[in-house]
Amino acid sequence: MYEKILLPVDDTTGNAEVLHHAAEIANYLDSEIRLLHVADTEQHSVTLTDEGVVDGLVRRGEEIVAEAGETLETLGVAHSTDVVQGTPAETIVEYAEGFDQDLIMMSTHGREGLSRFLLGSVTEKVVRLSDVPVLTARMQEGDTFAFPYDRILIPTDGSDTAERAAEHALDLAELSDATVHALSVVETAALGPDVRSDATSDEFDQGAREAVADVAARAESRGIDATTGVETGSADEEILEAIDERDCQAVVMGTTGHRGVDRILLGSVAEKTVRSAPVPVVTVRVDE
Repeated sequence: MYEKILLPVDDTTGNAEVLHHAAEIANYLDSEIRLLHVADTEQHSVTLTDEGVVDGLVRRGEEIVAEAGETLETLGVAHSTDVVQGTPAETIVEYAEGFDQDLIMMSTHGREGLSRFLLGSVTEKVVRLSDVPVLTARMQEGDTFAFPYDRILIPTDGSDTAERAAEHALDLAELSDATVHALSVVETAALGPDVRSDATSDEFDQGAREAVADVAARAESRGIDATTGVETGSADEEILEAIDERDCQAVVMGTTGHRGVDRILLGSVAEKTVRSAPVPVVTVRVDE
């Protein structure tokens, strides 16, 4: 499923949990990791040395991928390295597509300076732009991740994007022998009080029930245990609550959704989840 994994690295990565999590996935799936450092060409990186003019960021990038590679070597992971110049988010997306990568893994935390290309805004931009699935994981003290996942959360609104993400989630669940929980969140407050009638609520609830039932039916047809839930409130908050209550180890979700009366799962919700979820989030994008 993920034969080739692209892992952008910077000077904060080191022995970070995201690096070890990538190694866990690669070892389990017999995958190869490509360590990529993007030297941000928007920065002033040219320095003068006794050997002449060299690009300081590229040189530092080579050191960074080598250090990360040493960690993967000790973990027994097949890997390769590359350092390229460009605008960070766009370069990562183009690289992943150009080299037929199956998954991009990124941290949602970074520091200013050489590592600014891994800041949340860039990670979220990759999530929005990439046709390749993106797995994001926080780099906060105390966060630990384990693969294979035991339980996967699948937020859905029944849209084409959500259905594609659900199929990806079921592939992952089947591969890792996980169970799934399909969640649909009815955000009636977003439409305002003038349209919040019993009929409208019933329409919302019916669409949500159908969305989770569809995911459950597809799961069960593949021998995957599935549970469902329909909640009312803020989608990103309900997703976080479900992660905690259902003890989910990962979330798989789409990055767009319907904009009509069944508007439940939007790109902004995915981005909020990426920023705040305490577990890895895999996002799957489909052009509207």
